Amino acid sequence: MNILELHPTIPRQRRQIETFLQANGLRYDDVDYYAALVDESSDEMIAGGGLKGCVIKCVAVADGHKGEAVANVIVSHLLAKANEDGYQCVKLYTKPHNRQLFESLSFRLIAEAPNAILMETGVGGIEKWSYELRVTNDELRIRSDELRIKSDELGVANDELRIKSVRKPIGAIVMNANPFTLGHRFLVEQSSELVERLYVVVVREDCSMFSYSERKAMVIQGVRDIGNVVVVDGSDYAVSAATFPTYFLKQISDATDTQITLDLDIYRRRIAPALGATIRFFGSEPTDPLTRRYNELMHQQLGEDHVHEIQRKQQDGSPISASRVRKAMLEGRLWDAIQMVPPTTIPYIIGHLASMALQAELDTTPKPGLVDRNDNGAHRDMDYALMHRSIQALHPYFVRLAQIGFDNPQPRHDEIQQVGIEAEQAMFNATGGVNTHKGALFSIGLAAVALGGMACSNNAQLHSLSNSIASLASLFPDTSGTHGSKAKANNKLKGALDNAREGYPQLFKAWLPFYLDRLAKGDRYALHKTLLRIMCDLDDTNIVYRTSMETMQEVQTEARRMLEHIPETTHFEAALLAMNTDYIRRNISPGGSADMLSLVVFLSNVVRKQ
Repeated sequence: MNILELHPTIPRQRRQIETFLQANGLRYDDVDYYAALVDESSDEMIAGGGLKGCVIKCVAVADGHKGEAVANVIVSHLLAKANEDGYQCVKLYTKPHNRQLFESLSFRLIAEAPNAILMETGVGGIEKWSYELRVTNDELRIRSDELRIKSDELGVANDELRIKSVRKPIGAIVMNANPFTLGHRFLVEQSSELVERLYVVVVREDCSMFSYSERKAMVIQGVRDIGNVVVVDGSDYAVSAATFPTYFLKQISDATDTQITLDLDIYRRRIAPALGATIRFFGSEPTDPLTRRYNELMHQQLGEDHVHEIQRKQQDGSPISASRVRKAMLEGRLWDAIQMVPPTTIPYIIGHLASMALQAELDTTPKPGLVDRNDNGAHRDMDYALMHRSIQALHPYFVRLAQIGFDNPQPRHDEIQQVGIEAEQAMFNATGGVNTHKGALFSIGLAAVALGGMACSNNAQLHSLSNSIASLASLFPDTSGTHGSKAKANNKLKGALDNAREGYPQLFKAWLPFYLDRLAKGDRYALHKTLLRIMCDLDDTNIVYRTSMETMQEVQTEARRMLEHIPETTHFEAALLAMNTDYIRRNISPGGSADMLSLVVFLSNVVRKQ
């Protein structure tokens, strides 16, 4: 028997996997790797199994071979592959009647539901995480007992203090906090008053807008003033719609209750005992059906004595939720978003809006001479994937820059500069030394600091933002040795620093209003046309450095003609494609205009409201 790899991304091999699974009563589920055990004499596929990260999926054995221990062969192969990929602990979901089979292969039960069980094998795993939680709780309990002993030694006679010294229960909240809102804060505040110690477990699973590290940091910062609250590490054991496979369930409709039951069983078996928690707090859910069902099953499976439901905090007649915050962010409504979060969350929102603006520019397709989803434009050293990695590398530094502005109405120049230097190095590390976003880092970085300061003072005036950017830019010395500085010196042009020192007057007077007008009219080419509008005006030193002053002036003329004469039909996109072909041939890249487009998108968040 041979083990062959089948590639799910190849349609013919994907159909082969699906056909095999269907013949054995299973459905295909998303995998990165699939192994098939094939009979050499007949080329018959007699067993198969797949991997998605550290999770084994879609294991099946053909009829007539179920007693031949071929499952052992395929599972052993998948374990070796997972170990080779760096996973020391491997999980699998399967039907309950398969438990004995996988226990014989050294898998341990983690959680069970009527239609599914979750098992794992390998080093560490849930036992290690449970132990770490238990150690944390033991240390805090010892500290608490020491304080009680000291109180008794001091001979405290006051009845009120003696009543306070009576041990209350320990509570827990499990939250995603994507992002941490005033609703989360309210839930923690209310719960903390009812317990001696409240643990907040942040879901580790990274399929949210905000990463796990960001979400945990937001929670820690958002509750640090509440003395009896402890934020602990989440685990990789959250069972959600994003991670729970349904390939072995008879009915897809069973999936929701099954994944919730498994998740609650993990809490009941592992999390609550490790933390010593006897009560779990959660917010009421008047709108989302999935969360409401989770709450219903929490009452049923944990028991009424072990759950406490708290009415959600309201704002403008509606419950505050992370989904409302994310919706406001995606719609570019910064001021609506920050009304629903504590101050500690605001820099994270600003940082995400900065990264989203860069991504919006990158995704704008087609663009003349610039990297987009179609091609690399006039660039030989950049492509879409590289630019995307660059944005991801810069993201945490935009958060830090916004934090600097939020924390200090007059931020120190050296602190801003140091974060900028670190961000630039992170960009180069991610791109192999290619300068993908140095100009955008400067312009959007300054704006992030300024916007952080505005959010702190709740000042949404555009002229204040322009003045703040100008003030911050004035502290930066003239640059030398850059492409832009060379083009500027030879042609008496304004460079990126000059425009920032003036507070970007063209942006606020012309480009931003133009973009907002196109959005209001529902123009699907709003970003493309704003780019052309910027190209009409901007002294784009990137074009001059790569070509000449005369070419830049031709670009300005052509962009103006495009806006004035190309109708709003498919001819517009055809004209952009033709311009891109021409710019590639002539090595023209309006990179400075692309940076300004990102800045326009970022700053549009200040004025857009519900």
